[in-house]
Amino acid sequence: MTEANPQQVAERVRDGMLADDHATRMLGMQVVEVGPGRAVIRMTVRQDMLNGHAICHGGLIATLADSTFAFACNSYNELSVASGFSIDLLAPGRLGDVLTATCLEVAKGGRTGLYDSEVCNQRGERIALFRGRSYTARGKPVVLLD
Repeated sequence: MTEANPQQVAERVRDGMLADDHATRMLGMQVVEVGPGRAVIRMTVRQDMLNGHAICHGGLIATLADSTFAFACNSYNELSVASGFSIDLLAPGRLGDVLTATCLEVAKGGRTGLYDSEVCNQRGERIALFRGRSYTARGKPVVLLD
């Protein structure tokens, strides 16, 4: 059988992860794009995502960015988990906004990686900046590639 190229690997990892990622699916997130060290996920702000100020709960914006980070850092089919992250919330997400998180690998070496995600609304306004640190368990695939 022909060996999968890096883009095909990232897509197969996406499919395998998404099948078991109940949180991402429950929040209505859509994986728009994946590739080696990158991912794009979109989420529409629903009524049940609003806090007491009628804006999207910051934790849900962080969850969107974190999910995007997870798909990006696992895209090489080596099991990777977050070792930490930080987020700066820059503007509110409002009911009906379509938030898009774009995550790109900044650095990867040994067992660690550094990834930046930017969350924007449908008008291109920046909502949040997220930086995630990953730890990779070498030799443990995310999905079996046959």
